[in-house]
Amino acid sequence: MGLGDGYFTPERLEFYGNISFMKAGLLWSDVLNTVSRTYAEEIQDPHYGEGMDGILRQRSQDLYGICNGINIHEYNPATDPRIYHNYTAEDLEGKRRNKMELQREMGLPQLDVPLLGIVSRLVDQKGLDLIADISRDLMERPMQLVVLGTGDAYYEDMFRELRSLYPDRIGVEIGFNVTLAQRIYAGCDMFLMPSAFEPCGLGQLISLRYGTIPVVRSTGGLRDTVIEYNPDTGSGNGFSFAPYDSSALLAAIDRGLELYDSPRAWQSLVKRAMQEDHSWNRSAAEYMGLYKNALARQLAVLTA
Repeated sequence: MGLGDGYFTPERLEFYGNISFMKAGLLWSDVLNTVSRTYAEEIQDPHYGEGMDGILRQRSQDLYGICNGINIHEYNPATDPRIYHNYTAEDLEGKRRNKMELQREMGLPQLDVPLLGIVSRLVDQKGLDLIADISRDLMERPMQLVVLGTGDAYYEDMFRELRSLYPDRIGVEIGFNVTLAQRIYAGCDMFLMPSAFEPCGLGQLISLRYGTIPVVRSTGGLRDTVIEYNPDTGSGNGFSFAPYDSSALLAAIDRGLELYDSPRAWQSLVKRAMQEDHSWNRSAAEYMGLYKNALARQLAVLTA
């Protein structure tokens, strides 16, 4: 690399006996950015920092977080060719019909009960151990669940077993299916995303776009994009919980199920979720501000 031995120190490139290019980038970049404000805070903690937390705390004044966006033209319930029926926030009849078609495709009775969806890699990170803890409790509630994903054999088998025990309550497809994923986003009432950690997350953004209310753990980008529904003011766009605890997840789901029983309030929540802006236009404007900041810093150095 043509560098002197002076760079192989803990204050510079040395990292547990090796050279770390990530460390070099964190030390010498003008500004640092990750994919949500909350994750920018979390990675300054040893639990999330993967050994880089000290450097990130050192450079905290230069560390930013900008949430990802989604392609609002591809993910548009008014035009999406992959879903059963198109719909808008002004006319939600198509969403109701999507739900009935999804129930049919997943082998579930076409009942007017809350339909919850999971589209996920089936791994620990996604909070599926919490789902496992409360699975029997969920099956006792007046609701249905549809699951699409692939991953660890433990979770694949868990959902298959639940399907065999409760064939009228849960529909499962193990695998990767883009079309079915869109139909779950469009046809469900709620979307479960109880992640242990989630730098940004896209599932909650897509579900909001389709008027499917997210139930998430308050971490990373989930915390920044899903605001707890307030029954007193009607504000918020979903349901969340903070402690990594299955009872907290179940309580958040129950709050959603309770609101579903108030059709007018629920429909208002759905419409508000669909009207939010989670496009790349919003994120791009923030990135432009970040790049201008970096250029200004460099200019200040050059002219000093």
